[in-house]
Amino acid sequence: MTADATLAPPVPGALRIGPHSVQPPVVLAPMAGITNAPFRTLCREFSGGKGLFVSEMITTRALVERNEKTMQLIHFDATEKPRSIQLYGVDPVTVGKAVRMIVDEDLADHIDLNFGCPVPKVTRKGGGSALPYKRNLLRSILREAVGNAADLPVTIKMRKGIDDDHLTYLDAGRIAVEEGVTAVALHGRTAAQHYGGTADWDAVARLKEHVAEIPVLGNGDIWCADDALRMMRETGCDGVVVGRGCLGRPWLFGDLVAAFEDTGSAPATPDFGRVTAVMRRHAELLGQWLGDETRGVVDFRKHVPWYTKGFAVGSEARRALATASSLADLDEQFAALDLTQAWPAHADGPRGRTAPGKRVVLPDGWLNDPFDCAMPSADAESDTSGG
Repeated sequence: MTADATLAPPVPGALRIGPHSVQPPVVLAPMAGITNAPFRTLCREFSGGKGLFVSEMITTRALVERNEKTMQLIHFDATEKPRSIQLYGVDPVTVGKAVRMIVDEDLADHIDLNFGCPVPKVTRKGGGSALPYKRNLLRSILREAVGNAADLPVTIKMRKGIDDDHLTYLDAGRIAVEEGVTAVALHGRTAAQHYGGTADWDAVARLKEHVAEIPVLGNGDIWCADDALRMMRETGCDGVVVGRGCLGRPWLFGDLVAAFEDTGSAPATPDFGRVTAVMRRHAELLGQWLGDETRGVVDFRKHVPWYTKGFAVGSEARRALATASSLADLDEQFAALDLTQAWPAHADGPRGRTAPGKRVVLPDGWLNDPFDCAMPSADAESDTSGG
């Protein structure tokens, strides 16, 4: 979907992430199994290279231990500038070692830290979106990260808090400023909400007022370019972070560039033939990255429902696409579909996980003292992303 011509773009200065200028001020949110090098390539192609595209979440322990899968995930294409890695860790010392490794081995140009994962197997160990409740632990992690980052900018992504009775984002934002973090991104939901309900953009506005010293980025319910423009106008935030809105919609970044630059010629919505061409390229890029066509097509399967949402694709055809094991299989299935279908009404909107959460599972006694420095157990450092 393209931006409404009546909705003029905000007129911010370029978003500054340390030495890096990000214009338009649009950031791809890290998503496990999604924002790998092939998907980032697609998004960058549509944006003309404009914006900031962050890697999948990397656990600090796996990086320090040089886990083989992790080392592949931190690979960047030569055209990716700046190279942006998101780290997740619960132990300040390990976080510091991971950041130092990135600096010493020139693995990235920007480091983002994840404090937003709401997944129960993470929060029940004190990690993810549960961690900022422990203010001193959060401070220790940020201090180690910034202290070992040399000239690399460090940013953070977080949620409002554990639930409406245990909000942490204002304290966490202030701690981030005090510890030298370059920018903060806020997903306007609590951990208890998971991805359900409506994102609280007012919280983004409150955080911007609270930490005016550094850029604040808003995240949550940005499904089209209009949403990004509205968020910036309504909250005063300095940029937007796009996550689920680009699932099956990598061309959203082209729409965003056109909306922010106000060129007067917004990109046309793609017909189904164009969508299937993007699907095939996505699968092909995955195969090249993984070094095996079959593995690439199998990895691509999870994207099929997102790309085909709203189009007239029957259940049998969807099943065939979602069980393809080669590019030839995909081509055969595409050829049997009506590729002349125009962009369907209501094709945008929620995709990915949308169910509201349940009670947030936490370690025993976690809420007793927000200032003690209780260390989450090592298995809190899961490779499950989110935020």
